[in-house]
Amino acid sequence: MDERVRFVARLLDGEKMAPLCRSFGISRKTGYKIFERYKSIGLEGLTDRSRRPYRQASQLPFQIESLIVSVKKEQPSWGAPKIREKLLRLCPDRHPPAVSTVHAVLDRHGLVSRRKRAQQRAKGTDLSAPRAPNDLWCADYKGEFMLADKRYCYPLTITDHESRYLLACEALSSTKESFAFPVFERVFKEAGLPCAIRTDNGVPFASPNALYGLSRLSVWWLRLGIEIERIKPGCPQQNGRHERMHLTLKKETTKPAGENFLQQQERFDRFIAYFNAERPHQALDMKLPAERYTPSPRPYRGLGELDYPCHDKTVTVTSCGRICVRRKKINLSTVFAGQKIGITQVDDNLWLATFMTYDLGYFDEDACRLEPIANPFGPKLLPMSPE
Repeated sequence: MDERVRFVARLLDGEKMAPLCRSFGISRKTGYKIFERYKSIGLEGLTDRSRRPYRQASQLPFQIESLIVSVKKEQPSWGAPKIREKLLRLCPDRHPPAVSTVHAVLDRHGLVSRRKRAQQRAKGTDLSAPRAPNDLWCADYKGEFMLADKRYCYPLTITDHESRYLLACEALSSTKESFAFPVFERVFKEAGLPCAIRTDNGVPFASPNALYGLSRLSVWWLRLGIEIERIKPGCPQQNGRHERMHLTLKKETTKPAGENFLQQQERFDRFIAYFNAERPHQALDMKLPAERYTPSPRPYRGLGELDYPCHDKTVTVTSCGRICVRRKKINLSTVFAGQKIGITQVDDNLWLATFMTYDLGYFDEDACRLEPIANPFGPKLLPMSPE
């Protein structure tokens, strides 16, 4: 209160509001609020005010609370809005509690049943039969292992399926996608873009709770024109060539493990040179992977602009995974954050959302939620229509 009194006194002495607020370290909005309180109430308006809420669900009259509970037990399928309406009819002379208050009472008595989120089960896609280098790359994390300094190492490996050429083996401290992005970008710059990439259904290649199991990494691949293949869960043999390389990698570089990440990466770099240019491969008629592999003719040039000339609107997905249409926020998925989506009105208040050439689903302006259609990326992640 003393600070507020000094603040008001200096204002009354003729000091300006803006510099005075700066000297007290408060905003002008707060300064005007203090001064208005003083002008309307006097010194009493400068005292500390209670922060106690005006109304609390816990302080509802116990008779009303008991009535809410009894109505719920009589009508178990009723929610808070119906129970409030019932209270209004039973006690027309009393002001009914808000719907949120009724819900809080029901929740406090354990009478609110919460829906369990349906977990999406990962599914594999159809797998291609590549015939030339860069038709298909394979990517995976070799199982984590502990370095001598007690830190865990997660090697991210990338190979060319047809030539068995080892494109990358990077010692990472996590499987987070923020660590994987620069590895793939470096390989794309050095070797060009593949036609497709085959992975398992784990992070960061897929997101079990995201729309269609996509991840930010896989969305980025789609933007680059790379098709996505996923093996079936529990079927590592579908990526057998890559897993066989992991066996050799483990024997040659992790027993014993390096002292730290730098030393372990040095071992991986030596293994890449050995595996590609020194070790004959029986499946290649004893040729070397380096003799079979050639860089991709598709250079990496980053992401181009997305354009939807045949759609009604083009909107950008926010960082929280929403799109804004007519002042309504529609939940989409955070994996599309920053991406442009095309939307087309197909009926009154009904819209179709499209990413690139993939139709994602429909939404209406009342539900504010996308209803996905049949997976546009399955059984094989190919565009729905030619570009």
